[in-house]
Amino acid sequence: MDFPPHLGSMPMHAITEIHGEPGLLERFRLEVAQFDDEARARLTAALDLAAELHRDDRRVREPYLNHLLRVAIRLMHHYQVRDVDVIVAGLLHDAVEDHPVELAGGDAGADATAAALATLAARFGPRVATLVAAVTNPVYDPQRDRNEQYREHLAVSLEREPWARVIKVSDFTDNGVGVIHTVGPKVVSSARKYRPLVPLFRDLIGRPDTPLSPAVKRHIFGQLDLADERFSAILDQPALPN
Repeated sequence: MDFPPHLGSMPMHAITEIHGEPGLLERFRLEVAQFDDEARARLTAALDLAAELHRDDRRVREPYLNHLLRVAIRLMHHYQVRDVDVIVAGLLHDAVEDHPVELAGGDAGADATAAALATLAARFGPRVATLVAAVTNPVYDPQRDRNEQYREHLAVSLEREPWARVIKVSDFTDNGVGVIHTVGPKVVSSARKYRPLVPLFRDLIGRPDTPLSPAVKRHIFGQLDLADERFSAILDQPALPN
């Protein structure tokens, strides 16, 4: 499949709409070409595992792998992350939450999450497992509001893992800024879920221990502003006259 020479500068959702998964895979390859052989091998292994685990998963209109690719590409291109553990964790950030038994080899025992994290630690190192654990949702109390528990979990888990903040804000940007690419009832439910997270991410990204350059932080703040504008457009519609 032929891709335009400007693929490396195209917005990721434009690549998704025009070239689909093959275009995102090619963009990923362009980004990882800047790494050494050992790093490329680890990143390719993580991508292969993500593709296998999420092979049947969909995000409304697209393969789920597209989301994981955009998260990883954003880390490399827009956030200028060169820490391979962080990019690997970005590719696999939903693996434990969505496919713990499969990740653990089908013999997870009573605690599938722990077994899946142990598998990640064995394959990619304990730091990758720690980062994925920080962005993996716990089992929620069915008697309490799920979105409220989600916000509480993020506030606690991201407080102690600065690099996990970076992974999660890339995930949030894909979901939040990308909300206009969603269709059906999920548009409103996503906006309601994610809108209260904007001030949390502003605070976390602005902290001195968040390991990003000032320019990258300014870029992220702009993306948070854009997400907030889109949430407002969806949720703050004026009432129609009677």
